Amino acid sequence: MLSPLRSFSSLFATTLIMVLGAGLLTTYLGLSLAADGVEQLWIGGMMSAYYLGLVVGSKLGHKLIGRVGHIRTFVASAGMVTASALGHALTDDLQVWIVLRLLVGTGMMCQYMVLESWLNEQADTNQRGTVFASYMIVSYIGMVGGQTVLSFFPELGLQPLLLVGICYALCIVPIALTKRIHPAPLHPAPLKILPFWRQVPQSLTTILMAGGISGSFYGLAPAFAAGTGLSTKEIAVFMSATILAGLLAQWPMGKLSDKIPRSRLLRTNSALLGLIVLSMAILPVTGALLIGLTFCFGILAFTLYPLATALANQHIEPDERVALSATILLTFGIGATLGPLIASGLMQLLGNSMLYGYMALACLILFIRLQRVNYTQKVAKRMLSQQQSSDYQVASGDLVSSPLAAALDPRVDEDLVQQQMRNDVTTESAAETAAELSPEEADTAAGNSTPLAEQKNAAENHTSR
Repeated sequence: MLSPLRSFSSLFATTLIMVLGAGLLTTYLGLSLAADGVEQLWIGGMMSAYYLGLVVGSKLGHKLIGRVGHIRTFVASAGMVTASALGHALTDDLQVWIVLRLLVGTGMMCQYMVLESWLNEQADTNQRGTVFASYMIVSYIGMVGGQTVLSFFPELGLQPLLLVGICYALCIVPIALTKRIHPAPLHPAPLKILPFWRQVPQSLTTILMAGGISGSFYGLAPAFAAGTGLSTKEIAVFMSATILAGLLAQWPMGKLSDKIPRSRLLRTNSALLGLIVLSMAILPVTGALLIGLTFCFGILAFTLYPLATALANQHIEPDERVALSATILLTFGIGATLGPLIASGLMQLLGNSMLYGYMALACLILFIRLQRVNYTQKVAKRMLSQQQSSDYQVASGDLVSSPLAAALDPRVDEDLVQQQMRNDVTTESAAETAAELSPEEADTAAGNSTPLAEQKNAAENHTSR
């Protein structure tokens, strides 16, 4: 059996080249706008437009792949992304740039859907984990590579944009020449937003906040670093250290989540992340300390999403996981769209450090929400346990009020019980006999009690015999 890296080498090569271009483009635009003195709100708006494009592409991609297939969808999307990326060199109009970022996000989501659905369908069951781990590693390497390439262009001219266009053009080649069989067309996944929010509130809340933090970092961290006086090369090191930390933390955090409850791990993660970003917001950190803090930030911030996704799938039936994946992507996209807008507004009003001030506020909200949901679930589980235990109390039935209950009690004389039961039977028989008499016979019986008394005594004697 071929190794996953060799078996899917063409798809991994496509992913590496595509993500390298994407990482280079995002950081380049942030630095270019910051160097031109553009307000942070515009920078955040462009990043929000990119993630909004991802949300749009998640719906458009299903339809395109189902209509024309995987490779044609990828080629068309790559062409649109290439033209949009190079379009930034033709104009300085920020409104046009926002539209271009929207188109880039839409096209890239379609490309991601092609790659991930292809890997998911054709990976063997016993290799699926290795295949997707390799895919994530290749993606992180591409993102780190994009930051590293930017360090060779300190002047931020048009060369980085040309290199981005080259990457998006070349990423078509490996997938177009692959010998693998094309996967089956995709079918749109249903969205069950409200049911899943009620079923896995901790996971979706974490994913929403993780989207806001990740979107803010990728879009605004270059502007923050430039505001602290870092050069283009130092900013590349700053970004690379953060992304590399996220890559290195994936496997250890995954192993840790198999031993520690994921809900507890999420609360710990959010608390530690909040302390780190708060210190970066209020302390004048520079140099090696800044690199160390952003490395710790990458470990904690980029593991929130996989931990929350694993926790959500842990409480969902297998036949609901496709709908859950669609809901997770939408939730992350909404968070990543809103996050840069909020963070950039705070940065414009209160300074560059408010990028991490916003993240600290997001972590505080996330921690409080996780604590509250966890407490509510514990109380509900305790009440359910008490209710279930009370359901098995012995209830009083006909046997309790019956003379047979006394017969089963060893403290009671059996002869006395039998005499009582015979008296009860005699009384019931007499009552039934009286009920069957006609009115005239009843009046006669009422006027002459002696025959009735004799009848009763006779009945008792008959019973004794």
